[in-house]
Amino acid sequence: MIAFIDDHRDVFGVGPVCQVLGIASSTFYAFKAVERDPALASERARQARLDMAAIRQAFDGSGGRYGVRKVWHQLRRSGHDIARCTVERLMKTMRIQGVVRGRKVITTNPDTAQ
Repeated sequence: MIAFIDDHRDVFGVGPVCQVLGIASSTFYAFKAVERDPALASERARQARLDMAAIRQAFDGSGGRYGVRKVWHQLRRSGHDIARCTVERLMKTMRIQGVVRGRKVITTNPDTAQ
């Protein structure tokens, strides 16, 4: 959404575009301020950025096979004090997941007689 506003701000201005999208223009300006100076980001956002780098390193180190639980264990072994639910949330944000083993369970078989 921020990229959309940034693309159209020269033609329409930030205020009108934000009004149509239903967000406050201060949201756009706050995002851009953090983009310019990362020190303005919240403590949670700064910590999440560090945690995402550690998660990416553990995930890539496993060849992309580890899921949330094993990535969490790997991080704990390497000295990162992080909650499993935080690893889960950040992996969802990063759109990465481990390999799923096994076969899909089929609970019903279709009637092919018809």
